Amino acid sequence: MTKIGIILGSTRPGRNGEAVAKWVYELAKQRTDAEYELVDLLDYKLPHLDEIVPPSMGQYSQPHTLEWAQKIASFDGFIMVTPEYNHSTSGALKNAIDFLFAEWNNKAVGFVSYGSVGGARAVENLRLIAGELRMADVRSQVALSLHHDFENYSVLKPSPFQEAALHTTLDQVVEWSRALAPLRATA
Repeated sequence: MTKIGIILGSTRPGRNGEAVAKWVYELAKQRTDAEYELVDLLDYKLPHLDEIVPPSMGQYSQPHTLEWAQKIASFDGFIMVTPEYNHSTSGALKNAIDFLFAEWNNKAVGFVSYGSVGGARAVENLRLIAGELRMADVRSQVALSLHHDFENYSVLKPSPFQEAALHTTLDQVVEWSRALAPLRATA
């Protein structure tokens, strides 16, 4: 069974991302095309990147890196839930991505973002990073507007069309995750 990790990419107290990630997970787990798991960065307590050797060498030495690598390696693809901070993704998500290399390779990734312009600029930034990590980013994405998809900028109330956008994104991530399986098998 294809396994998709839904990564909650914010660790900020009072984060909107928790409600967004739970919404994604609740809809995803109703599907039968893959196994879905919610991965909260708060559960991994990653400090600022503290590995001596670059991640592309695969010589991890810190216990937190080894735990994170094992978790990410267990997935075939990902949905990254990201806020937009200063025209980019969160520092916590960028740092978590930067800890690893091979564990991201030949896997699909889709994005669910939120912010004043739906988090679109954060996703553009993540697409550049995905290319460097040899990930296949899917075309479809969900962009939740703080103005239209949240009540008082803090209570998630997605517009009706957002659920369809999420299912399209999940469809594409699952399809690409399966298509990339032969590459992962020979890596």
